[in-house]
Amino acid sequence: MTASPASTDHSIALEQEAFVAAVADQLNAFLSEKRTLMASISADTLVLVDSIKSLATGGKRMRALLCYWGWRGAGGAPDAPEVVIAGAALELFQAAALIHDDIIDRSDTRRGGPSVHRVFSNLHTERRWALDEERFGHAAAILTGDLCLSFSEEMFAAIGADAGSRARAVFNLMRTEVMAGQYLDILEEVSGPSKPHSTAVSRASAIIRYKSAKYSSEHPLVLGGALAGGSSELLEGYSAFALPLGEAFQLRDDVLGVFGDPAQTGKPAGDDLREGKRTVLVGLTIDSASDEDREFVDTHLGRQDLSEEQIAKLCAVMVESQALAGTEAMIAELSGTAFAALSELPIADDVRAALSSLGQGAVSRTS
Repeated sequence: MTASPASTDHSIALEQEAFVAAVADQLNAFLSEKRTLMASISADTLVLVDSIKSLATGGKRMRALLCYWGWRGAGGAPDAPEVVIAGAALELFQAAALIHDDIIDRSDTRRGGPSVHRVFSNLHTERRWALDEERFGHAAAILTGDLCLSFSEEMFAAIGADAGSRARAVFNLMRTEVMAGQYLDILEEVSGPSKPHSTAVSRASAIIRYKSAKYSSEHPLVLGGALAGGSSELLEGYSAFALPLGEAFQLRDDVLGVFGDPAQTGKPAGDDLREGKRTVLVGLTIDSASDEDREFVDTHLGRQDLSEEQIAKLCAVMVESQALAGTEAMIAELSGTAFAALSELPIADDVRAALSSLGQGAVSRTS
């Protein structure tokens, strides 16, 4: 007898809940051990681990869940410890990336609260310490991000047997590509206006692929499949689904960074514009806007003192130039490509349904 869709959805939800709870337990146990270690060094260092734990607690766990369903699609058992450890390692890597990203982007908020560098600068102010609180905040957050990155590697290595050669190769490649993508991102911010306007979209697309799309979806899914011993054909199929999905996910993030509701995104309106992010949305705007509007975008993007009126003008240019509509069209096209590839994957129906649900949530989210 074939299970009903409602029954399948319920089963998937229960399986995901159990996995997410196991990842949370793994992180809590690991970070508790690290907190004990740091306390033996100095109580003053506990704030580093506490900051990591705060950031690694909660969230959507999308990367960990993609890893899990990649594992399950390749025949991995639902309650295997290896995939739980891999999921926790991905969550720590994500936390490290967010800490450093917020410093680079000069973003003071994360998930509705202060970003890690702001936590440290606020601590400096509260304790009335000497010298500059901003410099202290950045320095302490860089160290916290480095520590979190180290924790991620330690966690992944705990899987044992070098986590299988293919899975290890994926994990290493993921880390390298994110750092390269981050550099391309900051390079684009400082050199964007001086480069040909005609290549703005292609440059932004390369950035989102390496800075975000690959580590947000492709590598976690492939990592899970490789860890379970999936075939090369299956892993290639995973990439064909997850890479365009990750690009659509980041494009949605870029739209929310400008047009999202701060109450849902947890970031102030116009934050991405003040940070000067040269996104595909911005690239399409520069490509299509009038000379006057293009000059306005190039002049005002990245200014920390942007007024509400200037933010509103930038948003209006993005709408009037059809850049927003063009970005939405790209999200729809990439999503279509991803879900078409998903339909061709040789995986069980429940795994396909779980991946479809995660994918739909990624591209249609409001926060």
